[in-house]
Amino acid sequence: MYLADEAWPDLESYFESESLALVPLGSTEQHGPHLPGGTDHIIAESFARAAAAETGYLCTPTINVGVSPHHRQFHGTMWADAPAFRDYVESITRNLAYHGIDRVIFVNAHGGNVEHLREVGRRVRDDGTMYAIEWMWDESITERINEVFEAPGPHGGPKETSLIQHLAGELVHEDRIEAARDGGLTEFDECTISKYGATTFYDAIETTDNGVFGDQTDASAAVGEELFEAALEKLCKLCRWLADQPFETLTPEPHV
Repeated sequence: MYLADEAWPDLESYFESESLALVPLGSTEQHGPHLPGGTDHIIAESFARAAAAETGYLCTPTINVGVSPHHRQFHGTMWADAPAFRDYVESITRNLAYHGIDRVIFVNAHGGNVEHLREVGRRVRDDGTMYAIEWMWDESITERINEVFEAPGPHGGPKETSLIQHLAGELVHEDRIEAARDGGLTEFDECTISKYGATTFYDAIETTDNGVFGDQTDASAAVGEELFEAALEKLCKLCRWLADQPFETLTPEPHV
């Protein structure tokens, strides 16, 4: 069920019988010369709506702009300052609690949002409002991704390219995929972004000229479909598990 498609009287029975909602979140930021700026929010919404269709749980509208200042040098990147993002997400999460939702899955597809969603989850859990957790599609199937791609890349690489080829292939500039690989960073390790235990970069452009990592030529729509279905299965299992938990088991433990 997609909340924004429903008239309010038709949502009453859901809020009376169910207590879980899916909130998709992504970003609007550069994803190299070959992928659309909406890559992350397209992926997040696709997962959330597919999971809602399969499980019957509620999907809210998507939060399309995230915490992305580290991509700001590239044309068209939009971002929210971290405190504003946290406060906004917390506010709409509490909206859901007002209607009776007491558990939320943040269906996230942007790494820059992760720590802030965890903080929002802690805030609403600590005061007993609800239990909210962050889910990231590629973190649910890391082993499979590493099997499929030699250089998966953390941003704009073959895993995201494959998903967009599957979900919105008309938005992919197929003729730029080799240029994405050749102008980006294909080989990297911890030393690329850190020295002696300290993370040394703040912006993506400091490590990749065109904004992307990995070998995009390994991508395909067929692989994207496989990865989407594998991660969707994990998300649906998470929905059912979370819905089955007694709420008291999700609240903070008392002081020792």
